[in-house]
Amino acid sequence: MWSEFKAFILRGNVLELAVAVIVAGAFGTIVTSFTNDIIMPPIGMLLGGVDFSDLAMTLQAAEMNDAGEVVKEAVQIRYGAFIQTIINFLIIAFAIFMLLKAYKSTQEPAPEAAPAPDPGPSTEDLLAEIRDLLKK
Repeated sequence: MWSEFKAFILRGNVLELAVAVIVAGAFGTIVTSFTNDIIMPPIGMLLGGVDFSDLAMTLQAAEMNDAGEVVKEAVQIRYGAFIQTIINFLIIAFAIFMLLKAYKSTQEPAPEAAPAPDPGPSTEDLLAEIRDLLKK
């Protein structure tokens, strides 16, 4: 069982997939930072100083004790965070699209398939020709 597992892990596809997952995670972190730290502040400024991460609809307010400590967290629909996540997704999708487009432009076009050779006469045609020759 150990040798089968080792053979499975050391296959090229598994290692390539592992590298791709790690790189994608790092790329996602970069895009999240790009969105939160570079894209969203100017958009928020244009919209009157709105911080998208603070946008939420409170369904139930937080409960506090006499000391001012939160006893029960507020229940909120955080649509600002959802908007940021959508923007992150669009940036990642666009980057992947551009990467694939660049990759396809480096690939040689597939060679055109050669036309199929003429199949020649069918079996019925050959038999009919033999029959006609025999009649003569």
